[in-house]
Amino acid sequence: MAIYKPYSGKDLELSVRVKAVAGTVDEAGGVVLRLSTPDDYYVARANALEDNVRFYRVVKGQREQLAGADVRVSANAWHTLALRAEGDRFTVSFDGKPLFSAQDGTFQDAGKVALWTKADSVTYFDTISITSLE
Repeated sequence: MAIYKPYSGKDLELSVRVKAVAGTVDEAGGVVLRLSTPDDYYVARANALEDNVRFYRVVKGQREQLAGADVRVSANAWHTLALRAEGDRFTVSFDGKPLFSAQDGTFQDAGKVALWTKADSVTYFDTISITSLE
């Protein structure tokens, strides 16, 4: 994770342009919000190897999928991934289209935002936008 330390928020929309360029285990990139520790946060990610977008809750380092959609995630192409949080309602959009919403009340407080990737993913990020809804 690359944590954006100057900002902390609860109700916000976080979006980024992401391009997965390589990886054999994963070709993924995502956005994190309400991060309280490196082991406690929400993450939305797009994976070019699996052709899907997923939304997870990570508690004490254990990841649990809350929602997801199968959608074409082209490798070596720019995509826009957005995660909107309002109270306990989360909406994930991909390339400007809402994909799904989920509800969860695990992390109620403001937290940091971050860029996320995992395993052997080589991922580029560009045009990060943080919009407070508070």
